[in-house]
Amino acid sequence: MADVVAAPRTVSRQDEKDDQLRTLGLISVAHWVSHFHIFALPMLFPFLKQQLNVGYVELGLALTVFAASSGITQAPIGYLADHLGARKILLMGLCLGGGALIALGLHLSYSWLIGCAALLGLANSVYHPANYAILSDHMNEARMGRAFSIHTFAGFLGGAVAPAVIAGLLATTGGHGALIAAGAVGPLVALLIALVGIPDASAAKKSTCDVDAPKQSVITPALAMLTIFFLLLSLSNAGISNFGVVALMSGYGATLSGANLALTAYLGASAVGVLAGGLLADHTERHGQVAAACFAVNAAILLVVAAIGLPQLLLTGAMGLAGFLSGVIAPSRDMMVRDAAPAGAAGRAFGIVSTGFNIGGIVSPLLFGWVMDRNMPHWVFGGSVVFMVLTVLLALATERSPQSKAAAA
Repeated sequence: MADVVAAPRTVSRQDEKDDQLRTLGLISVAHWVSHFHIFALPMLFPFLKQQLNVGYVELGLALTVFAASSGITQAPIGYLADHLGARKILLMGLCLGGGALIALGLHLSYSWLIGCAALLGLANSVYHPANYAILSDHMNEARMGRAFSIHTFAGFLGGAVAPAVIAGLLATTGGHGALIAAGAVGPLVALLIALVGIPDASAAKKSTCDVDAPKQSVITPALAMLTIFFLLLSLSNAGISNFGVVALMSGYGATLSGANLALTAYLGASAVGVLAGGLLADHTERHGQVAAACFAVNAAILLVVAAIGLPQLLLTGAMGLAGFLSGVIAPSRDMMVRDAAPAGAAGRAFGIVSTGFNIGGIVSPLLFGWVMDRNMPHWVFGGSVVFMVLTVLLALATERSPQSKAAAA
């Protein structure tokens, strides 16, 4: 009996693999929700503009509030994820984001739109620190790039299906119903995660291991440069994602369905590109050069889109190719952050660099909203080209050789 009681519980490799797959699956579903919620408001811009009788700058301000709220809270949420547990922070974010959209659907006004955007921003600040802290702790090291790519793919997929899903909800339930239904997804997924269960990030284990370790700042030069890199990535994509449909309709004569198809191709191909990028991230250290190459080609493609009114088939194909290349860099981008993060600080590191996304989110809605209100839809794509060129230059300037990386380590 004593031997039975004292015998340690053994975990088979299959059990460990199943636990990893379950964790990756549920974390990826949560990331799907985060991107779906990000695109819920922009996809309802025509409805909100008509109902609230406001311009695109006022609607863009809501996205700026979203980004500001997320940006201010991103690093603190990363600290909480590292010290209080990433799992409970994730569940709270899912419920808060869903509740904000439901509240807006029940009481539609401009002031509530701004309040909803602020709460959505706070909820959005949860996903990157919490998700990446859990994945970094529990995924197989040799397949970390692919795990990150699946996680990112799920997020991109959430954004890719948002135009079609929101359009379907708008047609069947109206704008109010679309907001309520989109919001309800968050608490439902939180309930699923709570019932099925996922492991937490090992905050207690990290604290124990770090007792004798020298203290080091989380904000390193490498993470500072990555924050700027994330800022440029955000500015490169935000105009297309948030104002691409209205720009194509007003500046290129595209129909609503045609413009939505082009944007869906861009976002959907981005998700596919992420999976290809995951394989690449596990087999190369030249992440900066991969980014530079992809965005250089992207800039050329979008320059053609900006300058020429392409027929629908070519437009959809060009947007799809641009989206694919945009997705390829995402897993390498995440691996760069993980490699640069101090030990036990993955949540804070991802929280810090993700602030670059949020700064871009603060600037881009006002910038591209101003562009649209000045009736310059071609510059939605032209501006994206400018930011992509800057992204290429930064990626090349900050790329280090494998030898220098080894020496720095």
